[in-house]
Amino acid sequence: MDLGLRGRVALVTGASRGLGHAIAEALAAEGCDVAISSRTAQALRAAADAIAREHGVRAVPIAGTLGAPGEAERIVQEAAGVLGRVDVLVTNAGGPPAGPFESIPREAWQEAVRTLLESTVDLCRAALPGMKQRRWGRILTVTSISVKQPVRSLMLSNSVRAAVAGFARTLADEAAPFGVTVNNLLPGWTRTERLEELAAASARAQGTTREAVLAGWEREVPMGRLGEPRELAALAAFLASERASYITGTSIAVDGGWIKGLL
Repeated sequence: MDLGLRGRVALVTGASRGLGHAIAEALAAEGCDVAISSRTAQALRAAADAIAREHGVRAVPIAGTLGAPGEAERIVQEAAGVLGRVDVLVTNAGGPPAGPFESIPREAWQEAVRTLLESTVDLCRAALPGMKQRRWGRILTVTSISVKQPVRSLMLSNSVRAAVAGFARTLADEAAPFGVTVNNLLPGWTRTERLEELAAASARAQGTTREAVLAGWEREVPMGRLGEPRELAALAAFLASERASYITGTSIAVDGGWIKGLL
């Protein structure tokens, strides 16, 4: 299936590894030029070089810290300056620390809001005007299954990612008349470095092993296994495509059936 993405330009944040990197690769495989951003400049350059070699597209690394004042706007401006515009924006940021409510200081709440919510708002504020002017655009937020079903001990993620989903759903209505779609991606238990970190933290809290924690999570998934980053990335590529031009305002889980709700 030709997704109609060849020649488009995508910006993917948090893309030096994990879900963001897989999404950038999937878009590049469809012919998108990509700008990728993360905090780690060295890993980012290596990721961009690998994408360019593998897929024959332009891949531009832009180091930056989401949540820091002015960084989101600078990242979008630099991507547009080098690649000409931003047609597809994928907002993705690392998850905040795990822990129950009483273990979380006020400063951690503020940091989570800056990194997850405010960075998404600022990225959209910078990228949306150009999309509206061109009458074409795709905005995808990478949130979590916790948007639909809270995950135990992820107080910060459960709270702030839900706010991101609410923002995106509201923005979808405002952007739709201009040919811009806005959708939320809800990854489930997916085999990434972040999941390994959560498993290690849970193991320490429970007095067990990382392997036992991962096995427990697998048992919770009807498909009986963890997801792979490429499986979320395939959905991202489709929602970014011409074929998905009538899909907006949705929150779609890639979770192996973990969420128990009907919708």
